[in-house]
Amino acid sequence: MRLSYFFEDLTKAYQAELEDLQSDSEGKNVLAARLKEKRTQFPMLMSMIETDPEMVAVAFHGGMTFANPHAMSLLSSSEPDEFPSWEELAEAVHFDSSSQKLADSVLLESGGERFLITTVCLEYLYGKSMGVSDDVRADDEDKPEPSEDEEQDLEEAGADWLAEQGFDRRG
Repeated sequence: MRLSYFFEDLTKAYQAELEDLQSDSEGKNVLAARLKEKRTQFPMLMSMIETDPEMVAVAFHGGMTFANPHAMSLLSSSEPDEFPSWEELAEAVHFDSSSQKLADSVLLESGGERFLITTVCLEYLYGKSMGVSDDVRADDEDKPEPSEDEEQDLEEAGADWLAEQGFDRRG
């Protein structure tokens, strides 16, 4: 999978942000407590969604599942000016109750839709890089590429789903 330049850069920053939140000065794992704190600070962090989205996006970490991973893979190769609308992508992502509240508040903000799309893709890519599914890191050259048949099947499945969401099929 090829990441867009946008997601290639932001994925590294998102992973670094999560690593920074992971442990305290004594080496104890404090990620859950720090994420809870980020969620309570979320209204104040909203001013950073356009300048430092990775610092705000971590508040959603662990709070979503992906109903259509292929749609997320396609999204990860897109630049922001190519993003679908949130309405078109919403069925591909399911939030837990606390993340749904955050998502609802984000969508009321200017730039909120782009931020939410960025956030779900960052979380998807983070999960992929941590072995939740197949690997997506562009720097991992040892992984065998899928066969042409597998790639074509995935492309067709993704194209079918996008067509159901109202996108035009690519020629």
